[in-house]
Amino acid sequence: MTPTSARPVSVSEAQALMLESNTLVLDVRSPGEFETAHIDGAVNIPVDRLDPHLREIVHNAGGSLVLVCQSGGRAEQAAGKLSSHGKEDVVLLDGGMNAWQQAGAPVRRGDTQRWALERQVRLVAGTIVLASVAMSAWFPRTKWIGAGVGGGLVFAAASNSCVMGTVLGKLPYNQGPACDIDEALTRLSVR
Repeated sequence: MTPTSARPVSVSEAQALMLESNTLVLDVRSPGEFETAHIDGAVNIPVDRLDPHLREIVHNAGGSLVLVCQSGGRAEQAAGKLSSHGKEDVVLLDGGMNAWQQAGAPVRRGDTQRWALERQVRLVAGTIVLASVAMSAWFPRTKWIGAGVGGGLVFAAASNSCVMGTVLGKLPYNQGPACDIDEALTRLSVR
């Protein structure tokens, strides 16, 4: 992950920034998560779809960006990518949508409610570990599957990235309505 100088801001600080005409909320979660609940007026470009558009985002986004994901990890990744391409006027919503909703801040909800990607990762990882431990009673080597998942989770925590989350984010369940990158880029440049 690319280091970033983006500073975290509280929900109240983010709300104050959003009142300024040159600030835009960029939600970097999956389209499915975005559809479930998002900050009104936010633009959705998933972090895994930023790379081909970084120059255009940096060039067109003249004001400040408030980066949002579910809890903060993907927003940090996005900030690093934007920073490496010269976008410095970026802040991170500290605690992401979890903090936003816990603070009672307004959200726009979609018709379909999906689990957050991080919750899906916990379910899949836990299921794999539990199944491998249970199966190890008959097939002792299956315990190494659980060990591999545990190692992957340690790596995910240390690197602040998650391969399992990236894979799960590509499943049709998490896609929701297609993210319109062109519209998002247009909204970035109109402000």
